[in-house]
Amino acid sequence: MIPIRDTIPSSTFPAVNYAIIAVNCLVFLLEMTYQGDLNRLIMMYGLVPVRYSVPEIAAQFTFGEQAVSLLSFMFLHGSILHLIGNMWFLYIFGDNIEDRLGSLRYLLFYLLCGWVSGFAHVLTNLSSAMPTIGASGAVAGVMGAYLISFHKSRIITLIPILFIPYFIEIPSPFFLGVWVLFQFVSAAFSDPSTSGIAWWAHIGGFAAGMVLLKGFLMVPESSLSRVIRKSTERRSSPRLHVTRGAEYGEGADIYGTITLSPSEARQGTNKLISIKNGSQNRTFSVKIPPGTEANTILRLAGQGKKQGGETGDFYLRVMVFPET
Repeated sequence: MIPIRDTIPSSTFPAVNYAIIAVNCLVFLLEMTYQGDLNRLIMMYGLVPVRYSVPEIAAQFTFGEQAVSLLSFMFLHGSILHLIGNMWFLYIFGDNIEDRLGSLRYLLFYLLCGWVSGFAHVLTNLSSAMPTIGASGAVAGVMGAYLISFHKSRIITLIPILFIPYFIEIPSPFFLGVWVLFQFVSAAFSDPSTSGIAWWAHIGGFAAGMVLLKGFLMVPESSLSRVIRKSTERRSSPRLHVTRGAEYGEGADIYGTITLSPSEARQGTNKLISIKNGSQNRTFSVKIPPGTEANTILRLAGQGKKQGGETGDFYLRVMVFPET
């Protein structure tokens, strides 16, 4: 299963999330162009459990070197596929969590999830001299936060079948539940000394994200973060909106939703609506009048389904991004 995107757009531009992705990509580029001993670099800035669990080895490093490794390991990656996989999941799930927490709280949340994942790996692999690198634990924390924050979301997922791309919408609890179950199964049946994948770091990060989110939401958002939120507010939603025409009862009427930015709701806008209802798939233009409020229902006469010579109406509920 390859996730493509989720169905809940963020109301702000995810500046910190994109910055984290950019830093990870930049560090990987520096790794690939490093002229020295790359293995030595990984041993120095990766997370090596025996550096913390064995006093004789720990004594060979300064406090600063030990502290830096607890941060630097989550920005190093072993291959381009390792990097792409982590950054793609962060791209899909991170914007919504940044949107909910605000930029500054999100940055600290991300780093704390990474640290907890690192400690989880060290505690479950005390005798390991193999370095662990990658953003997987921190990204797992973002996914854990997403699970409890957006459990009604759906993940548009690509499932290749005999070279034919097949897209389905999977409820986020199912998608993320399968992912974390795979981590537990892999952790239980893999040899930590040879697998090269820090399964318990993933699990620790995921659990940390679920717990830390609650704590961060109790901390008031700073004035600087509110300024950033206001300046990164999305001014528009996508031109084309795809909605499934829900049916209630046996009539010919169908129902759907559209999500607008606050400025679009205030000023009015034109959108294209693509309705999927059974085997029918129709696209038409909709004019949203100025001053439209959240939960307003627009009646589009004659745009419902055809049933026994009768054509129903399409009732469109307008949702609005939260004001920032």
